[in-house]
Amino acid sequence: MLLVLGTHNRKKGIELQDLLAPWGFQLQTLAELPQAIEVAETGTTFAENAKLKAVQQAVHLKQWVLAEDSGLAVDALKGEPGVYSARFSGPNATDKSNNQLLCKKLQDVPVERRTAHYVCYAVLSDPAGNVRAESQGRCDGIMQLEPAGSGGFGYDPYFEVVEYHRTFGELGPAVKRALSHRGRAMRGLLPQLLNCTEGGQWRSLC
Repeated sequence: MLLVLGTHNRKKGIELQDLLAPWGFQLQTLAELPQAIEVAETGTTFAENAKLKAVQQAVHLKQWVLAEDSGLAVDALKGEPGVYSARFSGPNATDKSNNQLLCKKLQDVPVERRTAHYVCYAVLSDPAGNVRAESQGRCDGIMQLEPAGSGGFGYDPYFEVVEYHRTFGELGPAVKRALSHRGRAMRGLLPQLLNCTEGGQWRSLC
């Protein structure tokens, strides 16, 4: 069962593969498919962007596609960076420039007001462009102004999971899979995803 993961992000692809590989899927990311298209993320919510990426890519590739849109929402910044998390500091944004801008905006905000949460919205589309499954996951935390740890990606070294008093940059991949917004979204999606398979094949109806 070939399942295309609708991302070019290598680290995000690894996270998704770790979560889904045990269930018998043959997984490929868009980085392995030169014929994949770039989908404009014109939605105003994570759900809208996830659906755009899943449906348009699935129709183009004629494959089942699992896409997700995820990001960080900081309460003191009225939900920023939100759907612009990956390009927060501009069209040529990097993890470093995004984190620098976020820290600058939060430098005068006391730690108790730097509450934030990660959101992930996941969508499965069949090759005809029909949405067959969708799920949302959330993880709450607090933003630190100094990075801690070298794991994860994006804002992870600054995002402290309060219960553990550690950032996602410090927590290992197994712990992150259990706690993260992406892990929670995938666990919510998995029963629906498996309902679309039978005997090692994709089902026409699910």
